[in-house]
Amino acid sequence: MCGIAGIAGLAPGAPVDEQQVARMCACIEHRGPDDSAVHLRDGIGLGMQRLSIIDVEGGNQPIFNEDRTVRTVYNGEIYNFRELRAELEGLGHHFATAADTEVIVHGWEEWGAGFVARLNGMFAIALHDSARKRFVLVRDRIGIKPLYYAVRGDHLVFGSEIKALLASGLVDADLDVDGLGQFLAWEYVPGAQTLLAGVHKLEPGALIEVDLAGEAAVKPRVWWDLPAASDHASFSPAEWEEAIDAKVRECVQRQLVADVPLGAFLSGGVDSSLLVAGMGEARTFSIGFDDPSYNELSWARRVADHLGVDHRDEIIRPDVVELFDHLMNFMDDPIGDFSIFPTYLVSRLARRHVKVVLSGDGGDELFGGYETYVAQLMARRWSMIPGPLRRGLVHPLIRSLRPRPEKKGWVNMARRFVEGLENDTELGHARWRLFAGADMLERLLTPEAREQCTTPIGAHIVGLKQRAGNRDELDTGLYIDMKSYLSDNILVKVDRMSMACSLEARVPYLDHELVEMAFDVPKELKVSGRQTKILLKRVAARHVPDECVYRTKQGFSIPIKNWLGQEFRPLMEDLLSRRRLESEGLFVPTEVERLKDEHLAGRENHSHILWTLLVFQDWRRRWCPS
Repeated sequence: MCGIAGIAGLAPGAPVDEQQVARMCACIEHRGPDDSAVHLRDGIGLGMQRLSIIDVEGGNQPIFNEDRTVRTVYNGEIYNFRELRAELEGLGHHFATAADTEVIVHGWEEWGAGFVARLNGMFAIALHDSARKRFVLVRDRIGIKPLYYAVRGDHLVFGSEIKALLASGLVDADLDVDGLGQFLAWEYVPGAQTLLAGVHKLEPGALIEVDLAGEAAVKPRVWWDLPAASDHASFSPAEWEEAIDAKVRECVQRQLVADVPLGAFLSGGVDSSLLVAGMGEARTFSIGFDDPSYNELSWARRVADHLGVDHRDEIIRPDVVELFDHLMNFMDDPIGDFSIFPTYLVSRLARRHVKVVLSGDGGDELFGGYETYVAQLMARRWSMIPGPLRRGLVHPLIRSLRPRPEKKGWVNMARRFVEGLENDTELGHARWRLFAGADMLERLLTPEAREQCTTPIGAHIVGLKQRAGNRDELDTGLYIDMKSYLSDNILVKVDRMSMACSLEARVPYLDHELVEMAFDVPKELKVSGRQTKILLKRVAARHVPDECVYRTKQGFSIPIKNWLGQEFRPLMEDLLSRRRLESEGLFVPTEVERLKDEHLAGRENHSHILWTLLVFQDWRRRWCPS
């Protein structure tokens, strides 16, 4: 696990300075405090910050092939590196280290860019072949590890975080207002776009291969996507239960490889509990808050006692404003997800004891665990109520109910359901993920800002629906979540907050073999009526008590809607003040005042849009002050 950064000269003689790359690495030291290196050759500068996990003493990067014509720096873990090493040694390759990294250079020698399809793992790779005059960037199938890039003149600048690109001195921090519209709508910027003009994410399952002897074009291409359904679909429910149980355990066991202490996050929910059950002996970690509706520690303890693992937890009441200030240092590509707080805090707890953790992320996107999928099914029944009655009576009645301070409850759920129904049906279940639709943005953004928001709010959803092919409605929704909500939000959160603590987080549910198998599972074993994640819950119930499996889903969050009126109110009043908004010219001050007033009075719950505005304003003053 590392942070990587570098600069590739795209034209003969394009200058690359070693100190530029060193500056880029220095600002991501938290990703790898164990070792640092910069290597410059032929106008290509590669840099890395290493968090040593495998071959602690001998695996320092860059790693070279036998004659040192191929070199690589990479971030991640390759879980099948021992099998690949044996195959490559059989083909005549000689290894100088015991690190997983080395299969990358020998795999490239043997199979060219096709080597990446043989890797099982999470990775962001930069590789330079001086003999073939090729430069390659690769990102893993699901997007577990991040990789950003920008082309500036004759230079391709890349890194694990945007701050590394800015530190190069080649990349300017120019706001992409079109990306801002997307960020406000979804709480993240979908796809390859970021909030900075000309700075891109290399999307999951994509690579860039630059011919340095030719035109040196920088054109991403897809090397992996979810395959069409296979004959697994003929399994009976009992056979599916056996197959998924075995595959989950196989993936968990595969990801236990490490030469340092390893543990797991344990919330007491289905995903993390099943994951820990597959580990055998384990060290597990949980955190909770003093608000009982946001505290699941009793469930985590129940699972830990049942499985007999070494469990540690904490009830935390942090100084959230001070913590926010710290966390925003790691949000140079921001997300509006509240759960950065608990994710960071549980990572900090785990890092006191281990260097690697397994995380249960991905189970909801694979097996249908979100309430949005249920909402989409319920919407059909709801539409049977005559339109005038729905719009004229039922919806206004539900919207008139004051939001409740607790996390969920029927009032909050009913209000959210109706809000989602009012969004574009073309978005499918994703309409319940939208927190600032076209009407809201029309009121919120100034006319000058609106002119620059040229991408329709749901453009990425429509594009992913087309890429999903002939899958049914549920699997299309799962595909969209895998390609967007998971990779652009959830995995960003886990990567940033764990790396902020110099902790490696692995995600066994996102082993591509399990991902491909899960998409073959019949829809009736995922979501039916109000039941979610049907098959995975049956599998989990084999290993942990039923009451832990079939309890109401809580999610990993914090009472932000309450904190906005208390701890965060001074910061909100500062960052969203009329004076500041008028001087910046992006947001309409009267609309922001309305949102604040309604939220603080308890008439509406505007926590999502207010928090996203607050995060953006803080991001802008740190990373894009001009």
